Amino acid sequence: MADLRFDGRVAVVTGGGRGLGRAYARLLAAKGAKVVVNDPGGAVSGEGTDPGPADEVVREIEAAGGEAVASHASVATFGGGQAIVGAALGRFGRIDVLVHNAGNHRPAPLAEMTPDDLDAVLDVHLRGAFNVVRHAFPAMCAARYGRVVLTSSIGGLYGNHRVANYAMAKAGVIGLSNVVALEGAEHGVKCNAIVPAAVTRMAAGIDTSAYPPMEPELAAPAVGWLAHESCTVTGEMLVSIAGRVARAFVGETPGVHRPSWTIEEVGERIAAIRDTRDPWILPVVPSAHVDHISKSFTMARER
Repeated sequence: MADLRFDGRVAVVTGGGRGLGRAYARLLAAKGAKVVVNDPGGAVSGEGTDPGPADEVVREIEAAGGEAVASHASVATFGGGQAIVGAALGRFGRIDVLVHNAGNHRPAPLAEMTPDDLDAVLDVHLRGAFNVVRHAFPAMCAARYGRVVLTSSIGGLYGNHRVANYAMAKAGVIGLSNVVALEGAEHGVKCNAIVPAAVTRMAAGIDTSAYPPMEPELAAPAVGWLAHESCTVTGEMLVSIAGRVARAFVGETPGVHRPSWTIEEVGERIAAIRDTRDPWILPVVPSAHVDHISKSFTMARER
């Protein structure tokens, strides 16, 4: 396969100053992209600011012969999203790739989680995704080209202890990604979600001594492919963990149709209702929403 490059492309990477975002920004730049490295430089909790991390990644990219500019705006506000996208449009005149990787972490047991804990995480992960997509999307549609990569998590897919706020945000990102894929399809804009795992500062306090290699650079190529013009999928989720790349998807059992139900009948038929041997897997694009309804209606008419 030919070397996949990003010459002439402009990429924005949020949370690009450390960890996974740094790996994404450096990889895209090494492949020829002009990169906006966005990171306000806050603590893991999201508090505070420090321009150092974003500035340092820009220096690393430039030292390697690439081109980059730092953005220290926060994704957590609508105006911040506008400033981040504006940095790409103002400096480079376009935006071809948007990778929303910015994140924070405020773990707490569900019974103790505060509204502030919830809002702080939703603001960065989920509302932050909306804030940057909302400003990048019109420019991409006007250019008839775009690649959007939003970050979900196994926490959003499967949940975990002490992270209700994080799980809610990451599950919400999947819904946003699907809508961007649907609305972007006619404009040449593709959107997918990455479900990455790496040992970064967010793993502080976890015993990782028995983990296999999980450096951020190992997860970056999957993001690079989703961000490339040769990407053939949209409205999907790719998992990248410890060298394993896989597709995650939503499926349904065919279920059971009856013209009417009682509570008791649901219980009696629950094994058949839950039978996963012949699942429905409905591609988001072009028409999973409609397909879901039409297949359900067809079952109703056939009975």
